[in-house]
Amino acid sequence: MLVYDGAGLLLLLALWLFCLIDVITTDESLCRNLPKMAWLFIVFILPDVGSVLWLVAGRPQRSTRTPGLPYKGNRGWAPTPVSHASNPDDDEEFLRTVRQRADEQRRIARERTENQRPDVPPETP
Repeated sequence: MLVYDGAGLLLLLALWLFCLIDVITTDESLCRNLPKMAWLFIVFILPDVGSVLWLVAGRPQRSTRTPGLPYKGNRGWAPTPVSHASNPDDDEEFLRTVRQRADEQRRIARERTENQRPDVPPETP
């Protein structure tokens, strides 16, 4: 009988720690029904009841979001795709700026070499 009590106590402790960490790491805008600090207080002071209440009434609901899209929560927002290239070679704006920098560097190098080379060789005495 003592083994079952110990196992039950460990399960309740694990549930309490999970809910406490979940409340702490959840974004405040995603908490339901109460502010985040209220949920933290409830889960911390009332471990068993507070944990169950958090899971039922406070934790953000699961959304059917598309993998790879940023999570916006359940506040009526539709997920928006992230507009970034996975590879720099795929980003046209990046390639354009690289070409412009390369052209500018070539122009500067050409001007330096033209300034260093005189058109007329120096006269020897």
